[in-house]
Amino acid sequence: MKKSIFAILGVSLGMAFGLTACVGDLNVTPIDENIQLPEDVLMNQDAYKALLAKCYQGLCCSSSFGPDGGPDIDGVDGGYGQYMRAVVNMQEVSTDVVTCCWNDGNLADIHNMTWNSSNEFILSMYYRIFYQIGLCNEFIRRSNAATIDGYTEKAAYIAEARALRLLSYYHAIDMFGNVPFSTEENSVGSTGPEQIKRADLFDWMVGEANELLNGNDLAAVGQNEYGRADKGLVQMILAKLYLNAEVWKGAAMYRECASVCEDIIKEYPLHNNWGDLFLADNHLWTKNKTYPHGDELIFVAPQDGVYLQSYGSTNFLVFASTWSVAGDDTRTMDAAGDMGISSGWSGLSLTGAFTSKFTDGDARATFFKGGFAQYIDQIRDDVGASNGWKSMKFRNVNHDGSAAQAAGFVDVDFPIFRSADAYLMYAECAARGAAEEAKGLQYLNTISHRAGGPQLTLTLDNILDERARELYLEGHRRQDLIRFGKFTTSDYLWEFKGGVQGGQAVESYKNLYPLTSGDTNANGNLKQNEGY
Repeated sequence: MKKSIFAILGVSLGMAFGLTACVGDLNVTPIDENIQLPEDVLMNQDAYKALLAKCYQGLCCSSSFGPDGGPDIDGVDGGYGQYMRAVVNMQEVSTDVVTCCWNDGNLADIHNMTWNSSNEFILSMYYRIFYQIGLCNEFIRRSNAATIDGYTEKAAYIAEARALRLLSYYHAIDMFGNVPFSTEENSVGSTGPEQIKRADLFDWMVGEANELLNGNDLAAVGQNEYGRADKGLVQMILAKLYLNAEVWKGAAMYRECASVCEDIIKEYPLHNNWGDLFLADNHLWTKNKTYPHGDELIFVAPQDGVYLQSYGSTNFLVFASTWSVAGDDTRTMDAAGDMGISSGWSGLSLTGAFTSKFTDGDARATFFKGGFAQYIDQIRDDVGASNGWKSMKFRNVNHDGSAAQAAGFVDVDFPIFRSADAYLMYAECAARGAAEEAKGLQYLNTISHRAGGPQLTLTLDNILDERARELYLEGHRRQDLIRFGKFTTSDYLWEFKGGVQGGQAVESYKNLYPLTSGDTNANGNLKQNEGY
């Protein structure tokens, strides 16, 4: 098992937390009267560490009771409702990168961009975000009130919970805009959180990030245990806020973004082999006290094939990308030999608009072609030869070719943030006239050349395409397309954008997802996003 805070997660399982009708806070009364209340077990520092582990676990698994048993949120599927799988659905399946061919509910509407406020996949993302925020709020609230002796790590643990809360608010501001807002100051059982304007949330997040970076409570870069938050995570969130400030706040802040990216680049050198970053032992390339020799990976959602199992996160990316059918179909991928798993789910297919961005020799073009057409012509039901190449970016094998721990669940950690992104963010800022042009060009080509890509000029189109090649399936693509004005417009089309095979423009309000209809109906403080 990978050494991390998750090793002590089991201590927290006796504490029950459920959502109220409005998800901005937590109701701490257990459904099962035999389950202990938090005040009965939060009697020492280890108990608080276990509760903090639950805040981390929510990014990695749907439940404390196995990959799909007893999901944390009633009504949210434990498989497709897992946090990082929901991020992939919202940020990648909705774009030119990938579609999922399963006939699951309204999943096709995500790639078609024909969703509405009742879409269950959007609902899963929404409730996962605010469940996480609620968990962190409750941890901070209870820690602040704790008077037990020996809680020497109180300030550090609270800082970690604040950083994790900031991460979920980062996803909230990006996907949903004006959202319900709560902190540890909100009373439990209130009628429902107030809605905050996107620009005001932006300002709060910048202030929160700078407090954490300027204070001494959150661990310095590389000084926390594996899988836990340090100042590197907060730096990346702050850089992303500044990068998207023109969209989220209405004022460009690219110069500020470039400054933060410089700090990140100084702390996190690039790993020498791009492919290593997406394999079963990619924990070796994180920078932390447990594995101090690491480098590029700044913050991950860990997976462990034996002890930390999920049907989401990278398990989804590996299994759903693997074409594996019964019989003698010659297109069947080598699930065991190449992907390190027992068998595939045959769901995810890359689009031709995306795969056509790569030049010969680019190591990131890890596509299984195997007789499949490059351009998809169907989405639902038929996952045959016409439906695109398959990704082999994430694989459940170690970097030396040895087998991972297990074949039924993967060991590959989800790379939420890594320093290559900071290189490309700086390059974008330079192309927009807010950073050194020569340095931006250098950073752009450092990323391209590492993978065997060509020499690039510093243009916005080149940067957007390079971000696609470097960061695909990592949860950034939708955000990038919106920032470049290409997500909903006719400036750039891909297969089934807007629900037609050749692609078409969609309504501009689709730049935001809707708040869930259940939450807007239950909480009179919330106003639905325009167009829904």
